[in-house]
Amino acid sequence: MSGNLAVGRARWSLMALFALFGIVGTSWMTRLPSIRDALGVSSAQLGLILIVGAVGALFAVVSTGAIVSRFGSRSTLVAATALNLVALLLVAWGTAAGSVGIFAVGAFLNGVSGALMNVPINLNGALVEQQVGRAILPHFHAAFSIGAGAGALVGAAFSAAHIHISVQLVIVTVAVAVARAATIGPATVFAPERRAGATTTPGVSPAELEHDLAESPAGSATEPAVSGAVVDAADGAAGAEAPRAAAGAASAGATGSSDGASTARGARVARGTAQKSPRRGAGMRSALSAWREPRTILIGLVLLASSLSEGSAGNWLSIAMVDGFEVREAVGAMAYGTFVGAMTVFRFAGTGLIDRFGRVTVLRASGVSALVGLLLFGLAPQIWLAWCGIVLWGCGAALANPIAIAAASDDPLRSPARVSVVTSFSSFAQLTAPPVLGLLADEIGGRYALLTICAAMVLSLALAGQVRPLPRGARTLVPERA
Repeated sequence: MSGNLAVGRARWSLMALFALFGIVGTSWMTRLPSIRDALGVSSAQLGLILIVGAVGALFAVVSTGAIVSRFGSRSTLVAATALNLVALLLVAWGTAAGSVGIFAVGAFLNGVSGALMNVPINLNGALVEQQVGRAILPHFHAAFSIGAGAGALVGAAFSAAHIHISVQLVIVTVAVAVARAATIGPATVFAPERRAGATTTPGVSPAELEHDLAESPAGSATEPAVSGAVVDAADGAAGAEAPRAAAGAASAGATGSSDGASTARGARVARGTAQKSPRRGAGMRSALSAWREPRTILIGLVLLASSLSEGSAGNWLSIAMVDGFEVREAVGAMAYGTFVGAMTVFRFAGTGLIDRFGRVTVLRASGVSALVGLLLFGLAPQIWLAWCGIVLWGCGAALANPIAIAAASDDPLRSPARVSVVTSFSSFAQLTAPPVLGLLADEIGGRYALLTICAAMVLSLALAGQVRPLPRGARTLVPERA
């Protein structure tokens, strides 16, 4: 398959995966009023129940980087798809039976599956962006927004038809699982483990390679870059680095011995390093080491603010509209659909803005838009003015998430660990926001409760400088020794 065709297939397959992620999540979250009634709980109690899903996500996300490094993106996505199917069928069973316990188990597993899905699709999106050579990660998040908008419409349609939420969950979940199964393969063609498999060197056995790595100078600190990893493909660094690495390793082998044996070892190491299996525990150590990086932690805080903004709208916007303006559930679902529509449009338009003005400027402008929109939605005396706030809020929430993910992926060899770390902050936002906002919604109303997210927007504005792209010299070209 030609390079351009492979990139195109991977790009559109990832777009589909992001869209399906949005559909399956939003289609039932927009029907939280029905779920609240089916379970017989208050808004505060529902918030506490929803926290179980965030616990599952946080439980999974801290180890997802190591899981992806150990088993690969494709296997992780297949497992996440199967687990998500089981999880949402349990959620459907819980709502049909009015069982909080069954619903909570399904919500927990749904959180786990979401984390297992989120990290690899964002990682592969960043890798495809590097192949294309310009900012396209917001397009993937726009596909998520399109899916979320479609999911909101699905939820509104089922609600208007008076179809029980459990029936909706079964229909949507099964359809999404089938579609995911068809797109995972082409979506992960640039995953590091598959690129490594594509560069297998004939005639170099694992035993030879292990022996050579132990004896050859090429196994020292000047070891060549692993060819299976994507090293800044946007500017051709990966292609340029391989010949230099091979030449250097061969030279090291040639000078290490006069009988020619070291020369052969050096050449085999240069050709076969990509095939060396990682040492046991190396993936977990690499994932944990990213937690000690100040820039990664601060980018995680940017993503935390973004997730609070976007996630709180997904959880509470429809309820805030229903309770605050005394409208039907279908109108609340359409309000969230408006939010998602604004995000979608701006995510498609925003790639050009990022290329022209840079990540930092766009992130700051986004924070201002979200802040103004939130204030307008929470304080507007009339529904049409609140609707204008929803639009501004959606535009402001559009680009912060993909910008943070792209910033965490600047160094391709470290991106799995760093993406896992920053997305754990997103899971923490999901963990804390539902119960806090649920309690506040019961006390002061949903619209006023959402005003607390303004603090997160101020945090994002303060940390915007952290998403500035890494200089070329700061990127890892040599894999860390296990």
